[in-house]
Amino acid sequence: MPEFNLNDSLNLLSKFTLRRAWNAGKVLSSYFVSKWTGKPIQWGYPISVSFEPTTSCNLRCPECPSGLRAFTRPTGMLQQDFFRKTIDEIYKELLYLIFYFQGEPYLNPGFLEMVKYAHDKGIYTATSTNAHYMTDENARKTVESGLDRLIISIDGTTQDVYTQYRVGGNLDKVIQGAKNIVKWKKELKSKTPFVFFQFLVVKPNEHQIEDIKLLAKEIGVDEVRFKTAQVYDYEEGNRLIPTIDKYSRYHRNEDGTYAIKNKMGNHCWRLWHAPVITWDGLVVPCCFDKDAQHKLGDLKKESLKELWHNDKYIQFRTQIQKGRANIDICANCSEGTKVWG
Repeated sequence: MPEFNLNDSLNLLSKFTLRRAWNAGKVLSSYFVSKWTGKPIQWGYPISVSFEPTTSCNLRCPECPSGLRAFTRPTGMLQQDFFRKTIDEIYKELLYLIFYFQGEPYLNPGFLEMVKYAHDKGIYTATSTNAHYMTDENARKTVESGLDRLIISIDGTTQDVYTQYRVGGNLDKVIQGAKNIVKWKKELKSKTPFVFFQFLVVKPNEHQIEDIKLLAKEIGVDEVRFKTAQVYDYEEGNRLIPTIDKYSRYHRNEDGTYAIKNKMGNHCWRLWHAPVITWDGLVVPCCFDKDAQHKLGDLKKESLKELWHNDKYIQFRTQIQKGRANIDICANCSEGTKVWG
């Protein structure tokens, strides 16, 4: 799960019920028992789920399959009836719902209605947006939906720098969108959503790290968080790899090649608590399986509770424990190795 500040944490804690706490305890226990025994033991049901509103996106970011239009899987929109059916099955155990995988959520016309539905079930809800559709009307509806967390991706403080990664984007729209959401939180006297700027640090924008902090303060968003960039072709270097070491997932070897910094352990917390569901109902291991190459189930054919313990999940968790480095989607992963990471 993502990091939380105090107010955000208290909001999340307010979503706990006895049943959700019991389920979370079972999942956490099974994860540690699995690490100790080397066997894929799984108790309980997902604590968190990522639901994909759509694969469509208005931007063309260079390291994103949506932006590159590079999917082999079909493009489409999450349908409300399917979403509600799935939520109805799992909401009593489910604590945290991420309305994001690939694509821009606000392109789905039913997106905020689905947020409201999950909110009314007492689930903590979060999404990530490029904020190009955060009109005054959408900002108000977002606050009214009960959304708990809004991540605004903003990777530059000037148009020329911003569009070096957010290709096709308009920084003025992003800034106005952020102002709209802050305005409606005040107008409606709402503590939610918790709004933060997410700044993906790459070489073209690393000189604007302090500038984005000032911009966030000026607009009134709650926080700025910096994210390291995943790049696909990193071994021989890449124009996006930052020179500031703390913001890079990669280190430079003596021979000039690059390698991932983090050591890869044969375990992954995400596989024990947080599946990803595509817009058309496929269940995949995590957000690194962007093209849904590792299908662990299909919610059009079986329920999430059924497939959570099926043979494919058991086999994938077994693979993780035997040799995570041998799984393609894990090869460029800097996450998932620690609980709550």
